[in-house]
Amino acid sequence: MIEPLPAAAADAATAGFGVSRAVIFDLDGVLADSEPVHLAAEQAMLAEHGHELSKAAKQRFVGLANTEIMQGLKDLFGIDATIDDLAEAKARHQRVLIADMDGFPATGELVRRLAGAGIPIAVASGSTPENIDASLEAVGLADCFTIRVSAEEVPRGKPAPDVFLEAARRLGVPPERCVVVEDAVPGLRAALAAGMRCVAIPTITNPLDPEFARAHLLFPGGMATADAGRILAFILAA
Repeated sequence: MIEPLPAAAADAATAGFGVSRAVIFDLDGVLADSEPVHLAAEQAMLAEHGHELSKAAKQRFVGLANTEIMQGLKDLFGIDATIDDLAEAKARHQRVLIADMDGFPATGELVRRLAGAGIPIAVASGSTPENIDASLEAVGLADCFTIRVSAEEVPRGKPAPDVFLEAARRLGVPPERCVVVEDAVPGLRAALAAGMRCVAIPTITNPLDPEFARAHLLFPGGMATADAGRILAFILAA
C-alpha cells in the first residue's frame, strides 16, 4: 500500500516529475459534485413528459456520455421525443442549477498541486463542452485546465477509451504514461481499455461494484475517504 507523502516531500518530488507523464480527470463526481445536478435536471426534463426518475433508476446511467443517458432514458420511459430535444431540455434546467455546484476538497487540492508543478493535466468527460466549461468555473478550477475533451468530440463515449485517448493525444503524452482519476465503472473500463492506470473514487459505494477492484488505486469509501497526498504519491510512483 502506498502511504501518503508529507506535503513538503510531495511538492519536492513533483519538481522533477517533468512532462513524460500526465493526469486525466473525469469531471462529474470527481472534480464537481454534479451528479445531484444531473439527477435534478433529468428529473425536471422527464417531468415535462409525465415521468418520474428515482435515484435508484438513475444509477445505471452514472458515468455514461450525455447522449447515451438521453437515449437510455428515452428507451426506459418510451418517450416520444428526439435525443436532441431531451438533451436541450436537460441543459435548460441544468443551466439554472450548475452555478451553485460544489467541488471536492481532495481532488481540488490534487489539481492545484499538479498544475502548480507544471504537470500536464486534462479533463475528459461525458458531459457537453458547455457543461464542462460551466462546471469548472463553478468549482473554481477553470484556470487549471486548458485541455478539455467532451465525449461529443469523439466517436464513442465511455466505456470506450476514445475520450481518454484524445486527451492523451492533445497532451502529447503516450497513453501508458497517463493516470486517470475516475468515479464510475464505465470510466474505469475506458481508462483500462486506453492502457492507462486508474485511480478510482467511486460515487456509488453502497453497494460497491466489485469491478472497482480492477483499479490501480481504489478508495472504497468514495470521496469521503479520498486523500490528495496518497493519490499524488501513487502518480509519482506510477
